[in-house]
Amino acid sequence: MENEKIKQFMLPIVVMVLILIGIIFFIPKIIEQLSSYYGVKSEIKTKQETIAEKEAQIAEYNSKEQSERAQEQENQASGKPFFKPVVEGMDTEAAIAGELEEILQLVRANKIKVRSITTDPDPKDDNFVQNAASQYNVARLEMEMIANYVNYDNFLKELYKHEHFLDIQSAEIVPYKKNKKILLINLKLKVYAKK
Repeated sequence: MENEKIKQFMLPIVVMVLILIGIIFFIPKIIEQLSSYYGVKSEIKTKQETIAEKEAQIAEYNSKEQSERAQEQENQASGKPFFKPVVEGMDTEAAIAGELEEILQLVRANKIKVRSITTDPDPKDDNFVQNAASQYNVARLEMEMIANYVNYDNFLKELYKHEHFLDIQSAEIVPYKKNKKILLINLKLKVYAKK
């Protein structure tokens, strides 16, 4: 009778022992598989982050390239070529010197007196410096001049017709207090040269 009672529970005991052996045997494999899964998941996340960084770099590069193309098209649309120095590889001040000489010839031709000229090579707020510094030299000129109305008018007309691309930023004109026919002029402009 006791044997029968034991036989009754034998099948469930054998099943439980087999389940226990199966769990003991399969737990390391399951842990190994989970570890492998989380490792692959971490690797995928890292690669996705790398892809996102690369896509951002590509987008930035494309944006810069489009900006350079737009700037180049704008320059071509202006109809004026950039000043090209005789010798390549010069620093900004040396490259712009020839362009400055042409502007000073216009000043002399129109009998304008120059009190001072200051230059700011490669100003950080200029689009060419920000987007195409490897292709162009840029300098901001601030000129203090003295002239009469007619000479200054002629100078501005000739400067506008100047053969090379330049950007007149501002012109402040104040009549001289003792003689209203004489003007005190502060002219700011940017000149450009190809590298």
